[in-house]
Amino acid sequence: MAIEAVLAIGAGIAARSVLLTAFGADSLIELLSGATLLWRLRVEAAGGSDSRVESVEKRAIWISAVLLILLCTYVAITSIAGFVLRIQPERSWLGVAVSAAAVVVMPWLAARKRAANHTIQSAALRADIAESATCAFLAGVTLIGAAINAITGLWWVEYLAAVVLLRWLIPEAREALEAARSGKGRCDED
Repeated sequence: MAIEAVLAIGAGIAARSVLLTAFGADSLIELLSGATLLWRLRVEAAGGSDSRVESVEKRAIWISAVLLILLCTYVAITSIAGFVLRIQPERSWLGVAVSAAAVVVMPWLAARKRAANHTIQSAALRADIAESATCAFLAGVTLIGAAINAITGLWWVEYLAAVVLLRWLIPEAREALEAARSGKGRCDED
């Protein structure tokens, strides 16, 4: 995830691509979410009391929700501003390659996390799974948008693709926020 984040953000900045930068930002958010989840699991593994584990779980859910909301805000504002200001992202074959790799790796990672969550029933892990699935979707949309721009030069497709990301991101952010507000720590898998 760290390599993906660095490469995607770097490629996005170099190409002035909101789409690639958003994809890299999502990778960074997933790293932060994973670190938060690791903290929660370590508290439980260290024999923390149920109330301590529950407290850490609730904080982890809030962190995941806030990070997803921030990503939605970034994608919405920068996509609209970039399109309106006609900031034309350049072609980025590195961005195409990174997003193609993520299209393969992220669904596998989400499936592994989902299998682990059948055992621990963690709402924080469920939010992290959603972020991995979101990253896979983002990677697919990024791959399509960046590839079309790279092949055809139709720069505006990247902004359209970035707005399409919101169709997935907003419900995920809303679900994470609802879980955080409800105060429920452990959950049943759907």
